[in-house]
Parts: sequence; structure tokens; C-alpha cells
Amino acid sequence: MAYAIFKTGGKQYRVAQGDVIEIEKLDAEPGAETKFSEVLMVGAGSNLKLSGDLKGATVVGEVVEQFRGPKLINFKFRRRKGYHRTVGHRQNLTRVKITSIPA
Repeated sequence: MAYAIFKTGGKQYRVAQGDVIEIEKLDAEPGAETKFSEVLMVGAGSNLKLSGDLKGATVVGEVVEQFRGPKLINFKFRRRKGYHRTVGHRQNLTRVKITSIPA
């Protein structure tokens, strides 16, 4: 089964056709098709192609939904100083279904 490694949002993802992944927010509506052009590697069995051999390769996906990730709590505390600080954060994410890997 063919798979690809591509880069988006400062992270790298290993995907195969039909996978559903959660990535950093993309400006696209649900149902829209998106292409990831920064492909680092494509493999099928023992056949590997690295980024130098992949001029113009893309990974095509369909945006399933836009959502917010879980709430993350960061708590800072200095003992005996009367200092504590709580900061919360929720990341905006996009769920993408990989439809094809044309390489």
C-alpha cells in the first residue's frame, strides 16, 4: 500500500490513502479539496522515492471538518513566593481525509 510523508504547519505526517488526520487549521470549508505540495517521501513496499525525485508531487485530501482541540492547561508555580499562574489554550484544528497520493 502506498504511503507518503508530507509537511504542513511545521509538522510532518505519514499518510496512506483513506487516512483521516488532524492538522493545524487550514483556510478551507468542509468538503473542499486541498493539496499538500511539500511532499518529502513516497513509498510503496520496498520502492521509495525521496524529495529529490518528486518534482511536483502532491498529496490530495478533502476537508472533513474544522474544530477545536482539547483544552490544555499550563500551571506555573513558585514555591514559597505566593506566585501561581494558570493559562489555558485550545488549538484550532482541521480534520482531513486523504483521497489520493498521485506520485
